[in-house]
Amino acid sequence: MLKKISCLALLCSVAALAHADPFASGDPRIGKQMVEKHCISCHASSFGGDGSGIYTREDRRVKTAKGLIAQIRTCNTNLGLNWFEDEEMHVASYLNKNYYKFEK
Repeated sequence: MLKKISCLALLCSVAALAHADPFASGDPRIGKQMVEKHCISCHASSFGGDGSGIYTREDRRVKTAKGLIAQIRTCNTNLGLNWFEDEEMHVASYLNKNYYKFEK
């Protein structure tokens, strides 16, 4: 019986990891502050409103978790933000939680 319970617990753990947040190391609260400070004005001037249209538009560029982090790194580099990798993960975590919903 103990062996069956152990196997069941292991399977549940594996299933949870399979659907894990690809940006779990990031803090979405910090990411939100960073997006509001560094991203919204540019996005709003390009897409109107609060700028979130860039994330929700039908022809958006970002289609995967890897694509999201790549786009964040491109903006980071092009705008000279000098974010570290952990800061990029905060932004990715926020955007994924609120707009993209990518799974690992």
